[in-house]
Amino acid sequence: MYVVTNVGLATLFCVITMLGWGSWANTQKLAGKEKWEFPLFYWDYAIGVFLFGILWAATLGSLGSAGMGAFANLAQADLGPMAHAFASGVLFNLSNILLVVAIDGAGMAVAFPVGVGLALVIGTVESYIQQPKGDAGLLFAGVGLVLCAIGVSAVAHRRLPRTPGGGGAGGVLAAVAAGCLMGFFYPQLAASLSPDFTTAPIHAGMLTPYAALAVFGAGLLASNFLWNTIFMRRHGLRAADYFRGTPRLHAIGILGGFLWMIALSFNLIASGVVGPAVSYALGQGATLVAAIWGVFIWREFRDAPPGTGWLIGLMFACYGLGLALIGRATQ
Repeated sequence: MYVVTNVGLATLFCVITMLGWGSWANTQKLAGKEKWEFPLFYWDYAIGVFLFGILWAATLGSLGSAGMGAFANLAQADLGPMAHAFASGVLFNLSNILLVVAIDGAGMAVAFPVGVGLALVIGTVESYIQQPKGDAGLLFAGVGLVLCAIGVSAVAHRRLPRTPGGGGAGGVLAAVAAGCLMGFFYPQLAASLSPDFTTAPIHAGMLTPYAALAVFGAGLLASNFLWNTIFMRRHGLRAADYFRGTPRLHAIGILGGFLWMIALSFNLIASGVVGPAVSYALGQGATLVAAIWGVFIWREFRDAPPGTGWLIGLMFACYGLGLALIGRATQ
């Protein structure tokens, strides 16, 4: 399998994670502009995540001389690590569906800073407790600034004009619920990995990152038949509605799943060098990337009253400085 042993390259992989996790939701925005409701979009997203997990296991996970091939690793894996990786996919799927609800109701510029920001804080603390790697002072100072950015984002959102029947407040509540759940998916996934998989033989029964990704994708897709079916019914949709989508709409959703899974793949690979807490925290800088998309491309604050701009600037500043401190924690 392919592994990374250089801190600089591992940090670059975390930046790639940040870009992927912060940009995949643009595919949802594109599908929404064509009146493709998010539960229908989300079936293709889940399929994309699952397919890329298998593809990654069959390519980078099976090539090279380091460690054990992904499929051989799966054949010897114990039930415990497999359950951790599968449960991680189930948990993430519910949290991500709630995040999609939040994006629909409050926009990317709010849903990501609130939802993914909370996930960053919870996931970083949990991951550091599991494996204390990196400078704790810098790491948690950065996390504190992210918390400040979440608060500023919420204040900025309250200044937006409310429309009758609008889902703004519900979108923020969905983002909070998504963040609280999402914060626990990564520690679950990290618990399935063999310790020091970049330099040491794979521990008996434990997983490589590529095997864990395949099981994670299976958990996400399998749970979609429960979580997303519930949301389908709430929207008055049936299975037949999915098959009315055009090839372009289905491709957009699968692309969204690919983008998100590429980002997770790079993040897991990097975690063997910088530690899961730092890797996850840097990757969840996706909140800053998504906020940039929401503010400058989708113009989600165009109707905000004068004086809101400085709050948006303060949010970006808190996120930027917080991520810089988290990045320094790898040194």
